[in-house]
Amino acid sequence: MTSMITATSWVPRGHAAAYPTKYVFDEGEYARISKLAKLELEDAKEDLETARKELAKSSISAGGPVQSAGAVTKEEEADEADHEDEDDDLKEYDMEHYDDDGDNMVESEDEGEHGNESGLFGNVKSLAYHADSEDDPYITLQGNQDSDDEDREDLQILPTDNMLLAARVEDEVAHLEVYVYEDSQDNLYVHHDVMLPAIPLCVEWLGAKPNHAGESGNFAAVGTMEPDIELWDLDVVDGMYPFAILGQSSEPTPPTMPERKKKKSRSLKSNTSYHVDAVLSLSANRHNPTLLASASADKTVKLWDLTTCTAAQSYSHHTDKVCTLAWHPTQPAVLLSGSYDRTIVAADMRAPDAKVPRWGVESDVENVKWDSHNDSLFYVSTENGILHCFDVRQLPPTPEQSKASWRLQAHEKSLSSFSINPAIPGMIATGSTDRSCKIWNILSSGPSLVVSRDLGVGKVFSTNFAPDDAVAFRLAVAGSKGSVQVWDTSTNRAVREAFATRGKLPKIEGEVKERLVGVEADDEEAEEEEEARQAEEGGGEAGGWESMEEE
Repeated sequence: MTSMITATSWVPRGHAAAYPTKYVFDEGEYARISKLAKLELEDAKEDLETARKELAKSSISAGGPVQSAGAVTKEEEADEADHEDEDDDLKEYDMEHYDDDGDNMVESEDEGEHGNESGLFGNVKSLAYHADSEDDPYITLQGNQDSDDEDREDLQILPTDNMLLAARVEDEVAHLEVYVYEDSQDNLYVHHDVMLPAIPLCVEWLGAKPNHAGESGNFAAVGTMEPDIELWDLDVVDGMYPFAILGQSSEPTPPTMPERKKKKSRSLKSNTSYHVDAVLSLSANRHNPTLLASASADKTVKLWDLTTCTAAQSYSHHTDKVCTLAWHPTQPAVLLSGSYDRTIVAADMRAPDAKVPRWGVESDVENVKWDSHNDSLFYVSTENGILHCFDVRQLPPTPEQSKASWRLQAHEKSLSSFSINPAIPGMIATGSTDRSCKIWNILSSGPSLVVSRDLGVGKVFSTNFAPDDAVAFRLAVAGSKGSVQVWDTSTNRAVREAFATRGKLPKIEGEVKERLVGVEADDEEAEEEEEARQAEEGGGEAGGWESMEEE
């Protein structure tokens, strides 16, 4: 079983509902599921017919014989006759209508008549009817208040708990896991999860309720290999469909459970209304929670208005895939974007046609972030493992002439992610596909390495400091092994010494023991890969906790 986590995002304390609600089906939702199944069947029929026509055209162009889709060969007629003979013996049992219960079948919303046209879910209402029947002595379904109370308690989220979102791929099945991190209990566990339509590439927390102007909420925006962005309500457990969808499939005013529109052929040509390729990055505007920016492989950046779930503006500042975004910490309209065209743009979203400031780097951009403690600085990580620091006040004549305030070869391989501590100035964590996670101290003379660790998550794809001051030293790290680790960096001796004067360090009595809380993935393939790597390196122990401090 192979598993990996591609992205993570923290949910600030106090935003999650104390008691999340469980998703409950009603008759209307059963009917919508039936309608959805019917639309999927129609799509499949259309695809089959299209394939037949293309095959016929290719046969004609090749000069071969063509048989119409409706034609039947003599062999097929003979087979059909044989099947009819075999079915004669079963006709008396009327097996085709064995499950029919005329008065209790789900009525098709399109046809307005009873029948089994809805497919798999056609008789789900009749099943529910029999389950509730009081006449059957073998069925005794009675409410259990104690059980309900236990379930409610299990779902409870305390004000001191943090939520942590993780986008996971497991054996080609994609889902979003919602963890709860109990700092005081050294506990991290999966609270609930939701299925996703494709491999997830990015996840972002939203504090605004989509399609409800002015209402706060607790939502996750997920970008995948598909062009659509799904918005999930994190306060609902066991949900089957997203609360809303941003993209070609979005509804202007979606119902409680959105119905996906009938599949449309997607144009490969970019447009101003929605993305047409994978969504690589998402960034929520903390000054205006109703704005969400998205970056896509279609080379565009979209600005979404969450009050209407539509694209308010589209930007084409790059000539290649746009892979990372970051809003300015103090100027709500300025958005930083990085691209595979090896440029970084700081654009004012209020002036889509204006000329934008642009910087260049030596290889593909991986991540960009503003310095939350000095809004004139921003950082860029690249595929060749270099971390750059640029001053926005020093604009180069051309991107090729860009000069960073400093450049650091932080890792041997791709610097896939990094995070700036929101409470401690000058504290940066970097993660790489070389499997290491490092803490850096940014001094006036440049960066200095504090500590380096292999946290056992495989190739590191995501590093994120917690957003709340009380847990600001907690660093969430995830990667190719499908496991999440929360490292309390304040329990590391070198970190405590380096940042003792930068912020308030948690008090620790007695001997300091490093805290690492995680959820391990059962990944046999990753274990075999790790054993092979250790053998190549001479049998060294993986995930060692020896400090690599720099004088």
